Amino acid sequence: MKFKRSLIFVVPFIIVQVVLVLGPSSLLGVRLKDIINIEGVYEIPLVGYGLVVGLRGTGDGDQTKFTVQSVVNMLERFGIRVPKEQVKLKNVAAVMVTAYLPSNAVPGQKIDVSVSALGDAKSLQGGTLLLTPLLTPDGQVVALAQGPVSIGGFAVQGAGAQVQVGHPTVGKIPGGAVVEKSYFESQLNTTSKLLLSLKTEDFATASQVESSINGYLRGKYAKALNARNIELTVPPAYKGKVVELLGELGKLEVFPDTPARIVIDERTGTVVIGENVKISKVAVAHGNLSVEIREVPEVVQPYPFSPGETAVVPRTEIKAKEEKARIVILEEGATLGELVRALNAVGATARELIAILQAIKAAGALHAELIII
Repeated sequence: MKFKRSLIFVVPFIIVQVVLVLGPSSLLGVRLKDIINIEGVYEIPLVGYGLVVGLRGTGDGDQTKFTVQSVVNMLERFGIRVPKEQVKLKNVAAVMVTAYLPSNAVPGQKIDVSVSALGDAKSLQGGTLLLTPLLTPDGQVVALAQGPVSIGGFAVQGAGAQVQVGHPTVGKIPGGAVVEKSYFESQLNTTSKLLLSLKTEDFATASQVESSINGYLRGKYAKALNARNIELTVPPAYKGKVVELLGELGKLEVFPDTPARIVIDERTGTVVIGENVKISKVAVAHGNLSVEIREVPEVVQPYPFSPGETAVVPRTEIKAKEEKARIVILEEGATLGELVRALNAVGATARELIAILQAIKAAGALHAELIII
């Protein structure tokens, strides 16, 4: 058994993926349409339960009772009565069908759908989705889905081996659903006020959006309500032409401010550090103490013709190795580049870098929000 502990931080070392996020001073402006949402303009999730038929023996097994029941119910609608005990299916799979209904969708418009196996089907390759109603969260049927399923992969197997490419139990049907009725009642052109919502809330960005819109419209038509929402009053010149107004405003360039954040993904060893991250003067020491313990039991035999018994005697081997600690001093107000260079100088691996950042934060020297996902 092997134990490791750091002298100050829990760390071993080589470098992690570090992504530097540059702030507004280093970037060109971004379009307003790319950082805001508009009140009343969004997509509604749709869901439905259906059957995929025409599979080549890769459908649901006999243990998936709801597939058999679904097939029996479907056949009864066509006037065919079959006892479910006599139904043996391998070419049919029960699936959940999902899609998103755009806010401006009209009857007759086609939308893409995703199809996912619900039972123990091995593959949906070559299957066709039967007519499936798609429902909104409040239970309204607004679209009908049907068509051949494309999985973008395959799965084959023999008696002793199998090969799989992609994920064969999930597929798509491009344009596979037809909108039956409009769910939204769009009244953008008749409204007098709009609410613009930032995708990432920030007071500085909200204030900048307000200034950009007012500068373009040459009047006080936009007002930042908080760190996320900006209220927009439609100017008299755009009465009845709100869509045109939003099209013009969407092209405005703004410079979103980035908060001081460090985002850590421990599963992949990725660390994303924002440009505005600052640290106070702090010393970081790194060194490892490794202790290796091995159990090598010995078998002891009694002397010939003696009354003794064979016994197993434990024998333990212990090795300890301590590395020389490395110390790096980060000066007051150190920048992002200095922080990364210092951590590289210590030789930090992904998990060590995470431990060091957490320790610096605990010491009160890291002036940024630490987010672990």
